[in-house]
Amino acid sequence: MITGGTAGIGLEAAKQFLAKGAKVIITGRDQAKLDQAKKLYPALIAIKSDVANAGDAQGLFNRVKELGGIDILYNNAGVLSLSTNLGVANERHSNEAEHEMNVNYFGVIRLNNLFMEMLKSRKEGAIINTTSILSYVPSAIEATYSASKVALRFYTESLRKHLEVLKSNVKVFELLPPVVATDMTASRTDKKLTPEELVRKLIVGLQKNQFTIRVGDTKLLYVVNRLFPKMAFGLVNPEKNIKQLLPQH
Repeated sequence: MITGGTAGIGLEAAKQFLAKGAKVIITGRDQAKLDQAKKLYPALIAIKSDVANAGDAQGLFNRVKELGGIDILYNNAGVLSLSTNLGVANERHSNEAEHEMNVNYFGVIRLNNLFMEMLKSRKEGAIINTTSILSYVPSAIEATYSASKVALRFYTESLRKHLEVLKSNVKVFELLPPVVATDMTASRTDKKLTPEELVRKLIVGLQKNQFTIRVGDTKLLYVVNRLFPKMAFGLVNPEKNIKQLLPQH
């Protein structure tokens, strides 16, 4: 099951998993987009559900249980807000941060908790969490998004260890994309990886039991940040981006 499966990385993952012979459920908040995805790939099961809504999450679990359950939960849904200067008081700061945390972090924990016993009961269960290159180095213009992905990365590492302690067969994978060409990044003009290439790398990582899957520029930034953190911050935050934080008059 792929959350946020109606576009971008989620829809591409659905396409490639179907091609591998998997049965795929996608979720999303927009019924029209779910219908469109179903039209493109009739084998999909499309369920309307908002990961940030506890009632929706419980309803999703009940529906999936009726369908016979799942072996893999792919927490892909995410939201991003461009930051204004956090040093200038603005109600947007807390509102947007709360929304991002509800979707990008709390929503993942909620679904994992609901589906955990189901996944543990399968012969081979797995959880995939999509974090980000920005979980290593923050983007100043995507500050609270970056923070939500750091939270998710630390949670993912902890969850993996907790399941190891239980001697559970549930595997926990972390996908760390660089900037990917999706609707979320449409306004950006820098280098972008295609969703097709990202998902191909994800599938290779899954097949190799590579629990931390760094793709593209994430590999390089991971190394640079360990050795030269100031340089890494500058790579993620070029001057043209920093200028966007100047107060607007």
